[in-house]
Amino acid sequence: MNIKEVISVAFQSVKTNKLRTLLTILGIVVGIFSIIVIMTIITMLQNSIESGLAMLNKNTFQIQKFPIMHEGGPGSRDRFRNRKDITIEDYYRLNEMLTQAKYIGAEQWQWGIIVKFGNDETNPNIQLAGVTTDAMHTNDWNVAYGRDLRETDVQYSNDVCLLGADVADKLFPAINPIGQVVRVDGKPFAVIGVLESQPSMFGDSRNNFVVLPITTFQSIYGRRSRSINITVMSYSKQDYNETIEAAIGYMRTIRKVGPGEENDFDIFSNESLIGQMNDITGGVKIGALVVSIIALLAAGIGIMNIMLVSVTERTKEIGIRKAVGAKKINILSQFLFEAIFLCLLGGFIGIVLGVGIGNFAGSMINAQTAIPYDWVVIGLLLCVTVGIIFGTYPAYKAANLDPIEALRYE
Repeated sequence: MNIKEVISVAFQSVKTNKLRTLLTILGIVVGIFSIIVIMTIITMLQNSIESGLAMLNKNTFQIQKFPIMHEGGPGSRDRFRNRKDITIEDYYRLNEMLTQAKYIGAEQWQWGIIVKFGNDETNPNIQLAGVTTDAMHTNDWNVAYGRDLRETDVQYSNDVCLLGADVADKLFPAINPIGQVVRVDGKPFAVIGVLESQPSMFGDSRNNFVVLPITTFQSIYGRRSRSINITVMSYSKQDYNETIEAAIGYMRTIRKVGPGEENDFDIFSNESLIGQMNDITGGVKIGALVVSIIALLAAGIGIMNIMLVSVTERTKEIGIRKAVGAKKINILSQFLFEAIFLCLLGGFIGIVLGVGIGNFAGSMINAQTAIPYDWVVIGLLLCVTVGIIFGTYPAYKAANLDPIEALRYE
């Protein structure tokens, strides 16, 4: 028998026993479905997180008082509260010392701001950022129209602002906002530009913010109102790690951190944040894989049992095939392929259901549609492996039947 005939016989056997086939592959469907649906949701979350958390430009890291993510329950953040705030003076000193960097920016934030223009106003959910000019580069904020912040705006604490895309759309649906005066938290500011739209995260907009010169921000809320963040961009990917090490050394000197003491500041980048998210999801992936393997092992035992029954039922058929010249390898390959075919059939059904239901579940939290291609391949390989492992013994038993005894079997 050639490959085409083996496939044809296997398919005919599966088609003849529809109910048995369905019950046999059910375990495979459940096992593959369980891993694919979880991996689909995780992939969707990771894609959304990676695009949404890419809040800094390339080759950029941020120095801040609190870690962006930390482990522990309630109260775990308290130990970071005792750290000294990072001040604007710390920023100016680092800006002088860190000559390895291409841009060094500073930023401070205020949350829950209302922005008004005439009788129109935003919801009280606007974020207000006070920044230096270099922070525009490190945050990858680009002006869609109007002009960017200038050094003179920062130097003279000019009452000017840049609007996020959503704020501009809300307050100026029909007119050009450039040159108009808006009231930000009750203070008047001239609009000099509108920023390009930023990617959303889980369907939530990241364009509800207003940018001021940092000196203007501090004249309103005070220089010591809260710790500032310092964002640093290296010249290239090659000197990125070197720039981080230099920045850590200079910050320890500036903040008088003694030898052997831990840093009283934290550093994060897009890559480190995404890496932390991958660490969190890594455990879920391993758990899903273990559960799926257990389900597949149980399904494999079921397949072996059904294949043994099939061998018994088809004993006379096997005897006839051997009598007309079929070799052991022909019989073995036929039954082994049937087992693999059953596993792959269940695997394909499980993959389709897993991807479909996973994307439906992910869409409920506005995550980006995704297909975990790597896990689809892993799932199919697991199916083939289960088919080979649990189909070998029934196939071996069929191949070694005595043809005379098989022909006499009733």
